[in-house]
Parts: sequence; structure tokens; C-alpha cells
Amino acid sequence: MRTYFRICLLGSLIAFSITACSKPQNETIIIKAAEDPLDGIRTVLDGYAKGQPIRSEASSFPNYISDIRKVNPEKADILEKGLQELQKPGAKVQAKAKALLEKLK
Repeated sequence: MRTYFRICLLGSLIAFSITACSKPQNETIIIKAAEDPLDGIRTVLDGYAKGQPIRSEASSFPNYISDIRKVNPEKADILEKGLQELQKPGAKVQAKAKALLEKLK
């Protein structure tokens, strides 16, 4: 019984000394600013402005427009019209993409 009592007492003292002597640690919390929904489409348009052809990413245009419409309906309308112009046969994609980027600033 004495041994059991000594072990319990010793364990309690060790636990107390660890918790009593430990200092609270500073923790860094990173808070990200909300992303601009136009960032993704601006990257795509920048590629077009540099001469990249329109490829399969065009299937994502409705999603971009929908996301932007939630926060800025006016820019969503501009984007929708601009992307329709870009996809027309014979469109001067590079020039239209540059102009659309200017409108979306």
C-alpha cells in the first residue's frame, strides 16, 4: 500500500511540475483574404492576350460567370459578352482578350 501511495504521489508531483512549469506557446494563425473571383478568369484571359489559343478551359466559362455574378453582376455581364465575342469564329482573340482584361480592372 505504501509503494502504491508513493507511486501515485510521485506521479502526481511529476504531472503537476510538468504542467506548472510549461509555458503557453505562441501560435501563429494565418488568415487568408478572400480571393477575388475574377483572378482565375484574368489568368485565362492573360494567356489569350499573350497568344494562347482557346482550348478546353472554355467549358469552364459558365462557372466563372456564375461565380462572379454572385459578387459583381455588372462585371459578370461584361465578362459574359466578352467571352462570347472571343469564341466567335474568326475572332481576334489576342486583341479582344486584352480589351476584356482592361474592362475587368
